[in-house]
Amino acid sequence: MSVRPGPQRLFIGGAWVEPDHGHHEVVDPASEEVVGLAPEASREQVYAAAAAAREAFASWSRTTPEERSALLARAASVMRRDSEAHARLAQAETGATTATARGMQVAVAVARFERYAKGALEPLEQALPPQINPAGPMGKAAVLGALAVRQPVGVVTCVTSYNNPWANAAGKVAPALAMGNTVVVKPAPQDPLSVYRMAAALEEAGIPPGVVNVVSGTDVAVGEAAVGSPDVDMVSFTGSTAVGQRIGEVCGRTLKRQLMELGGKGAAIVFDDADLDAAVAGIGTTFSFYSGQICTAPTRVIAQRPVYERLLAELTAYIGHLRVGDPREHGTVVGPLISAAHRERVESYVESGRKEGARVVTGGERPTVSGSGRGFYVAPTLIADCASDMRVVREEIFGPVVAVVPFDGDDPKDPRSAEEAALALADDSDYGLIDYVYSGDVARAFRVARRLRAGGVGVNTVGRNMEAPFGGFKRSGVGRDVGSYALHAYSETQAIVWPG
Repeated sequence: MSVRPGPQRLFIGGAWVEPDHGHHEVVDPASEEVVGLAPEASREQVYAAAAAAREAFASWSRTTPEERSALLARAASVMRRDSEAHARLAQAETGATTATARGMQVAVAVARFERYAKGALEPLEQALPPQINPAGPMGKAAVLGALAVRQPVGVVTCVTSYNNPWANAAGKVAPALAMGNTVVVKPAPQDPLSVYRMAAALEEAGIPPGVVNVVSGTDVAVGEAAVGSPDVDMVSFTGSTAVGQRIGEVCGRTLKRQLMELGGKGAAIVFDDADLDAAVAGIGTTFSFYSGQICTAPTRVIAQRPVYERLLAELTAYIGHLRVGDPREHGTVVGPLISAAHRERVESYVESGRKEGARVVTGGERPTVSGSGRGFYVAPTLIADCASDMRVVREEIFGPVVAVVPFDGDDPKDPRSAEEAALALADDSDYGLIDYVYSGDVARAFRVARRLRAGGVGVNTVGRNMEAPFGGFKRSGVGRDVGSYALHAYSETQAIVWPG
């Protein structure tokens, strides 16, 4: 059953354009039914989109902050007006539960446009202390004033992830536009229709032609053209580390600016004095939120030995209360994975854990939902007795799977030995996006947090402060966004100096 009848067209230069290479089916992960037909752009159409963005940049970058703010606010209002229809489409494309589609996809997108409507009005200039320069080869003695001024980067290609087509795209497009950039959006092929709805809302709000362009396709050439076009000055990407590395190589050839939010393998350190209810609830979000398809999930639990078995028991009980099923049905907590291929990938990791000697405490099988046997479901899975060299501990699974690694308690001769053991295990990873620390000793929790090699650390919480910088250490990314940090990410800093 199609949510929106008729094949989708590309959005290039302010016009809805027929794709050169036809369409591909977008499939509902819960029912395996066709949601709609997404356009397959040609390389030439992607270059045309980038050229349109380049042409529009000259005028858009000269608009006033007030003009950009008003347009972003209007776009937010249009999206909110149609939010229920948008949530239904997001749910059909991604398999998200109703609450997630409404509250964490569309509502977050609206909030981000509203945030950057205000962000467009943030100061762009910072006065610097004057400097006294003595006479010399550069001229007479003088007092020199200086300003640091933020300028737009230019044309930004935004490559978005499949797990949240609304919030992820909004988190790139809104701050980029607020800073005076123009954009080419290349959505994930699994769920691009939502991003076209966002473009339609911007069109209705009055976005000038070429300021926002959307091109899509399953062919790798589409993404390559969106990244490699000579008209593109910056690439903002959310996705896997492997793809991010390839994009970085292309950007390096012409020194394009990059913002990369890549993979994660979040470590949740649980000390023996932790509030286990809080820890279980936080870790349990991995099983339910986006069915574990989220890079910030605490998928790697590092538990101190005195609470290890109790933590496993409570996590097992927690899983028992999670209803796996049709995301449209009331009471469903865990929906499907995005595709059959990804389901097989997740299942292969569970099997890998078994072969490497870990214990699958619960889950891992394919649950039958509504008796139909359709949909890409994997039961929430808890894997225990893991070692730090196992694939389930080292690699990002991106599914409802948690691997638990035990560590020993404090040595009486060294009260901080448990901290050292936990830190060694947590930092033994290629990733460093967000880690978590659970302890009743807040001083210890903050002490450990400051030493973790991660872009963010949650202390006794998995909650996010949406003004805090977001990004990763190591192979989890390059740069920071969210809040005002996103405005900095989508800008260049220019120095202006004059004699005082």
